[in-house]
Parts: sequence; structure tokens; C-alpha cells
Amino acid sequence: MNINATLIAQALAFAGLIWIIATKIWPPLLAAIEERQQKIAEGLAAADRSKKDLAQAEEKVNEVLREARAKANEIIAQAEARRAQIIDLAKDEAHAEAKRIRIQADAEIDAAATRAKEELRRQVGALAVAGAERLIRKEIDGNAHKALLDELAADI
Repeated sequence: MNINATLIAQALAFAGLIWIIATKIWPPLLAAIEERQQKIAEGLAAADRSKKDLAQAEEKVNEVLREARAKANEIIAQAEARRAQIIDLAKDEAHAEAKRIRIQADAEIDAAATRAKEELRRQVGALAVAGAERLIRKEIDGNAHKALLDELAADI
């Protein structure tokens, strides 16, 4: 074997290997590398977008929370105002009921006093008749005496 022929054969084999690598292996390898770089770039861009979206979502959540707190404070204020109205209304109703009960009690007292006066008048009239009857039983006739006493009781 000749060293030159071996060297030429090795050079041709090496050149063929380079040609096979350059035409068959290198392009798919570069395409895979570029595809991987593109996926990595897309992933990084998606991560940036998600960070921005997260920041916007947090801002929106904070805004909704502020609105909810404001509404809650407004509802609490309305409830406090309604509570005050209910208390005032209950006080007014209680005062009105107390006044009505007082008026009714005064009317019952007046009626009882009137009944007591009438009963007292009847009793006084009856006592006066009984006393006068005993005193003047013999001097005046009974019917005339009774008419006189009835007239006297009516005057009282």
C-alpha cells in the first residue's frame, strides 16, 4: 500500500464525510437548533406577557377590592342611617302610645269619678230621704215627702 493512495483515499473519505454531514446532518441540526431557539424566545415572550397580565390582574383585583370596600362602607352607612330612623320611629311610636294610654287612663279616671259622684249623690239622696222620712214621718204624707226628696235629689 502506498501512503499517497491511502492519504488520498482518506482525504476523499473525509471530504465525503464532510459533504454528507453538510448536506444531510447539518441542515436538520440547524433547523432543530433554530426551532429550539424560537421556542425559547416564545416562552420568554409568553413569560413577559404573563407577568404583565398578572400585574394587570393584580391591579384590577385591587381596584375591585377598593370598590367593594367603598360599597361596603356605603352599605354600612345606609344601615346606620336606617337603624337611626327605626330607633326614632320606635321612639315616636312609643311616645304616641304613652300619650294614648295616658289619655285613655285620664278618661277612665274621669268616668270613674263621675260614676262615684253619681253613686254618692244617690246614696246621699237615699240617706237624706231616710233621715227626713224618720223626722217628718208623721207630719207630711209619704207621697208628698217622696216627691219633695226626689226633687231635692235632682237638685243635688
